[in-house]
Amino acid sequence: MASISLQHIYKIYPGDVTAVKDFNLEIADKEFIILVGPSGCGKSTTLRMIAGLEEISKGELYIGDRLVNDVPPKDRDIAMVFQNYALYPHMTVYKNMAFGLELRKTPKDEIDKRVREAAKVLDIEHLLDRKPKALSGGQRQRVALGRAMVRNPAVFLLDEPLSNLDAKLRTSMRTEIIKLHQKLATTFIYVTHDQTEAMTMGDRIVVMKDGIIQQVDTPQHLYDLPCNMFVAGFIGSPQMNFLDATLNKDGNTYWIDLSGDKIVLPAEKTADGKLDAYVGKTVKAGVRPEDIKDDEEFVAKHSDCKLTATVEVSELMGSEIYLYLDYKGNKLTARVAPTSKAKNGSEVVVSFDPHKVHLFDPETEVTILN
Repeated sequence: MASISLQHIYKIYPGDVTAVKDFNLEIADKEFIILVGPSGCGKSTTLRMIAGLEEISKGELYIGDRLVNDVPPKDRDIAMVFQNYALYPHMTVYKNMAFGLELRKTPKDEIDKRVREAAKVLDIEHLLDRKPKALSGGQRQRVALGRAMVRNPAVFLLDEPLSNLDAKLRTSMRTEIIKLHQKLATTFIYVTHDQTEAMTMGDRIVVMKDGIIQQVDTPQHLYDLPCNMFVAGFIGSPQMNFLDATLNKDGNTYWIDLSGDKIVLPAEKTADGKLDAYVGKTVKAGVRPEDIKDDEEFVAKHSDCKLTATVEVSELMGSEIYLYLDYKGNKLTARVAPTSKAKNGSEVVVSFDPHKVHLFDPETEVTILN
């Protein structure tokens, strides 16, 4: 049983520098939790506090039912996988994986059994006699995972473990870590700044900024129902388009003025009257690039949301094209089909589904319509 409870956790460094502020999170047993955010947002610091490598300035940390604020790392029943793998260069793969167990005076036959079992799961049995310098990045990563696995920890902590790998290997190792989580059925806490990793791997994602939790939710909910502009812009690639708009109301119909173009908002999204406070005011409108299309059938279907823009750059990505558009001085990105005829410098008519429009308060950046 390895649920984790972080209650009002702070990390304050000398000089009154607060790296993590009032961090509250309940992590269920066997859950795969991702901490994501830009560099310097406090996600690795939080992980290191869970590991016991950083002291907690304020707050309480429970692993299971045990308060572990003052428990040394070796007694917390956790294992950590670092970004740089942290393997001992003078030891073979076998010795690297066995070393932690030897320190704990585990019987030799038990060590051998655990190391060989982990090596089999990770497909590194043929590497047990090699030294780390004779291994590729992906193989070193597997050894680091294996070294954590043999200890049968209640909690796995992974700090940007894939950031040193190339793109293709990152994708395959992502799959391996997901399979490993399913096989081991233990709690995983994974830190990354890569939102693709976060979206594909986690049961829930914790989005952080400046040491503060912005939103905790499932990947799909974060994507569909962001709580503010930061989360909306951080989750999704390329990031959401944000445009200045004025909110208006005729009778029961709400619409936004986008640089002179009128976009009527769906009645079912605005029926609660929450937008009334913003009528006549400037708001931020958000539309994801994948919701902006240029094919004739789509544009005809959503002719009330048409915009005419100039193509600045067209990037063929293979299965799709990214169009970087200039719309009346605003920058827009659209993800369109590879059959798109749009060319650099040409005018293009694009459209979007009004159900996909998000609205934000320009001052607080809080979501007012999803």
